[in-house]
Amino acid sequence: MDVKFPFENAGKGKFGYIRRPVAKVTLKSLRKKIDVDIWMVVDTGADYTIIPRHFASKLRISLERDCDKDSTFGVGGDQVIYFLKEKIEARLGDFSRRIPLAFFDNNEVPALLGRLGFLETFNTEFLKTFNVIFKN
Repeated sequence: MDVKFPFENAGKGKFGYIRRPVAKVTLKSLRKKIDVDIWMVVDTGADYTIIPRHFASKLRISLERDCDKDSTFGVGGDQVIYFLKEKIEARLGDFSRRIPLAFFDNNEVPALLGRLGFLETFNTEFLKTFNVIFKN
């Protein structure tokens, strides 16, 4: 069954109303029976799925022990990120995937649902009615 989410209304900008495609993703902790729901921007321009730093503690992940430190470059410039050494289970509606995941070194950037290993595993439609649909 398809999974559908309405765009998030981010308010009025200089050229009109800003609406962002978002999706609720549930991440399962690697070692604890903990699930964390995260609203992510569906970002076809993001190579990786990257979430803010504070989610590492919620998922009981140590950035020093469980991750490899690296950097990435995007619209905002260089960012330090931490790549989780193993894939993590992610659920999008009824769909489940084991995905690569990284953490930003700060909490200022929104969670990004990226292509590698996650977004590219779906047929995704961005509708003019301001909805995003994921198909298996």
